[in-house]
Amino acid sequence: MNTAVLLLADPSATLRSLVLTELLGRSNDDHEVQELLQLRSNDPIVDEVISNQNPDGSWRSGSFRGSPSADNLFVTSIALMRLGYLGFDRSEACVLRGAEYLLKHQRSDGSWPLPKGRSEEEPGEGYSLIPLQTAFPLRALAVCGYATDPNAERAYEWLLANRLPDGAWPTGISAGNYGYVAGYRRLAHSRWGCRSNTTASLICLALHPQRSRDPETRRALDLLLGRETREQHTLGIEVTRLIGAEKSSGYLTYFARFDLALLLDLCWRVG
Repeated sequence: MNTAVLLLADPSATLRSLVLTELLGRSNDDHEVQELLQLRSNDPIVDEVISNQNPDGSWRSGSFRGSPSADNLFVTSIALMRLGYLGFDRSEACVLRGAEYLLKHQRSDGSWPLPKGRSEEEPGEGYSLIPLQTAFPLRALAVCGYATDPNAERAYEWLLANRLPDGAWPTGISAGNYGYVAGYRRLAHSRWGCRSNTTASLICLALHPQRSRDPETRRALDLLLGRETREQHTLGIEVTRLIGAEKSSGYLTYFARFDLALLLDLCWRVG
């Protein structure tokens, strides 16, 4: 039996519409797709996120299923990443308010502040720069249709300016030195490259209509594909987090598990 047929039995109208368009090649004009799109605002996966948005456009920890235990900036990024994955863009009021919240906190150099408080591996402890601080909110904006917005372009330039000479992104900068790279985050062909930071930065680039085909993007993908192992038990873990079936936990540890489905998606986007 075709797996897509089983997926069409899911109670979520939004996920069923994705199955029809992404797996079965239906267009958005398709009658069945249009019917499902009309139902998506009442989809529990969507309604839970939209109904718990704060008046200032942000989301807080615990306000929707799978939200991380972090500050509002990171949680808002995760919320917009979910909405963007489910097909919502800047034409939706909830996305517009969320994007405005993120952009309000963007710094003049194009980056976003380091996270507040302590999370896994204490990301703000002693670091003056971690590429993830900008990659997470930028991904959220890009997946919702803001990739070519001038403010997003400044964030892309900041990311590219903080690449290593070998094309990877480091753990971060602390006291003028590259941060330690834990074993699970090491890249096969980079001395200081961090898999978490490189993956997050590459996702942002892959979501851009022009930058997705740039040499810098292809180089980052090459480095990630240099991994020697391909775990089966983590296949599709990124999708489970995007839809809230699993918690979006961690910061430097966010991409601790190697998701081959995510890498295949990036290969398609990068070409």
